[in-house]
Amino acid sequence: MQIIKYKSLYPLIPKEYNFGKRRDTFLKAMNMMTESRASVLVETGVARHGLDYSKSDGASTIVFGIYAKNNGAKLYSVDNNPENIVTCQKTIDKMNLSSYVELNTADSIEYLKAFTQKVDFLYIDSYDYNRNNSEIIKASQAHHLEEIKAVEKKLHENSIILIDDCKLPGGGKGKSAIQYLQSNGWKILMNKYQVLLNK
Repeated sequence: MQIIKYKSLYPLIPKEYNFGKRRDTFLKAMNMMTESRASVLVETGVARHGLDYSKSDGASTIVFGIYAKNNGAKLYSVDNNPENIVTCQKTIDKMNLSSYVELNTADSIEYLKAFTQKVDFLYIDSYDYNRNNSEIIKASQAHHLEEIKAVEKKLHENSIILIDDCKLPGGGKGKSAIQYLQSNGWKILMNKYQVLLNK
């Protein structure tokens, strides 16, 4: 008999949703957000499947949307694929999160450049990563580095950064971005499948 160990975010999210390798970093990030009273949350790459596939995809937009609702914050999420926005918006509406989550169809780098508010929490997860394709690996890592450069002037001494899909062959999405952040005074707090950083 196989025993499946669920890593849930209960009571934030119902127990049946398993967040697997992302659970601990999600929890730590949200605890830090609570301590710092984060109110402006920014995400690149929306949860295209809503809460479905929480273990494989993370369902981050829903997780941080519920966090925003419970803590008087607002999540600004950007994705360049209109279909992803449409499917995510259905879950946002179904869960009554539309007052706390703003979905935007745009290139994430351009969106971050134009963003006018100070960012308390930044979640990076936009450009899909393919461990079997060296060109996509390079493009994904370069894109996430440019996202950081686009938003860095809007970050502050208490900002929190969480980067998804890092513990992967080739260095993961965050390889170049993390090196850049570390060279500019950012410190790694958790180095797992996701990497969590602050000043």
